[in-house]
Amino acid sequence: MESMVSPLRVSPVNEVPVREQGRYVLYWMTAYRRSRYNHALEYAVEMARDLDRPLLVMEGLRVGYPWACDRFHRFVLDGMRANREAFEAAGVRYYPYVEREEGQGKGLLKRLSEEACAVVCDDWPAFFLPRMRKAAAEQVTTALIGVDSNGMVPVKAPEKMFLRAYDFRRWIHDRAEKIAAAPIREEPLKGVEWGDPVAVPKGVEERWPEATEEMLEASEEVLGKLGIDHSVTVSEFRGGYREASNRLRRFVEEQLSDYEDRRNHPGEQATSQLSPYLHFGHISGREIFEAIRAREGWEPEKIDRSRHGKNSGFWGMSGSAEAYLDQVLTWRELGLNRCVWDPEGYDQYESLPEWAKETLREHAEDERPYVYSLEEFDAAATHDELWNAAQRELKQTGIMHNYMRMLWGKKILHWSKTPREALDIMVELNNRYGLDGRDPNSYSGIFWVLGRFDRPWGPEREVFGKVRYMTSKSTRRKFNVDAYLERFGA
Repeated sequence: MESMVSPLRVSPVNEVPVREQGRYVLYWMTAYRRSRYNHALEYAVEMARDLDRPLLVMEGLRVGYPWACDRFHRFVLDGMRANREAFEAAGVRYYPYVEREEGQGKGLLKRLSEEACAVVCDDWPAFFLPRMRKAAAEQVTTALIGVDSNGMVPVKAPEKMFLRAYDFRRWIHDRAEKIAAAPIREEPLKGVEWGDPVAVPKGVEERWPEATEEMLEASEEVLGKLGIDHSVTVSEFRGGYREASNRLRRFVEEQLSDYEDRRNHPGEQATSQLSPYLHFGHISGREIFEAIRAREGWEPEKIDRSRHGKNSGFWGMSGSAEAYLDQVLTWRELGLNRCVWDPEGYDQYESLPEWAKETLREHAEDERPYVYSLEEFDAAATHDELWNAAQRELKQTGIMHNYMRMLWGKKILHWSKTPREALDIMVELNNRYGLDGRDPNSYSGIFWVLGRFDRPWGPEREVFGKVRYMTSKSTRRKFNVDAYLERFGA
């Protein structure tokens, strides 16, 4: 059967052939932690049907990843609980595994692969996952196949790294109809008769016990027994594809119409707050696009080619819909493009544009009006109550208002000893507390503070040089921040 998944999304990770006599096809879920709009799951389902074998889905959760903490673990465990319900309802064997201590899960993937026809895995281009796939290629005893379900555009489709959002947006606009019409199954499991769920190999449940209902409930007691950072506590946001879809529905039905006018007002809370769900793979950009398409009654005939490359007006949708789509389709996928084409440098200072490095170097010795340490920034102990409120929002909730995140980063640059130290502080705080941290999109935001995806600005200023400048004073002048300060102020 011909696959609906684009060949551009499929990449062999090792050189081992498919074992046609295997008992099942294994889908190793690591990044796209959902049962909907998932090309990797779709490919695994197609392979299982072609080979006339059942499907086994294994979703694991390590304790040894950088910044592992109660907040991130609870969010992922929420998703695992929702996934178990979805796969069991479809008649597919789902095996959730949660490490208690670092290294306990070693050998599980290898053992499951020994009886598999093939292993399909998520081809996520950032954080520790590329290294994990590379290590798995040496352990898996059958074909290991990576599938890209990162965004609307296959990450391999652009044949270069884009340095400006405008250029990437033009590339997307050139292919808009094709991107919008690309085939994908909303529910890959729907309509498949699986028979009885497949049994896991002998000895697996004894050696690597399946996560219990109590474990997936992620209580404080359960989290406290895991070898992770307990100082970063859980947030008000709950994870899982169902929660993500409900949040998307509410945003589209109740908030999208005012998004263009209200999104930059910190006190309004008018953003979608979907970035944690995108990061942990609980929702896809395609599902977001389809929800907005349905609300707008959009068809490709509405495209306005005279607006080619512009951030509004091209799609023929409302201003708010286009403003939000530009965040999801241009900026998010631009970050993915950077990680794919610059896998070793996307999170390194040296990857900044030459003009930005030069101007920051020229102003490296400029006197800072204030200088704070990582610990002082972490504690929201600066002189600026608006900056402190942004840091408290991040620490308390795990997200930060989009506009405040830009101001937050700009002032860290302004109040750090050097630009390199500012980068280290931004990465540490964002990745330690942010539910949407450790993500291509969040790295785009951090590096934008230092000049990536931007241009030189004038007049040239102390510390910043030609890098774009922002102040709390101007933010107060533009927006009413009283409600924001009332919630997150001292």
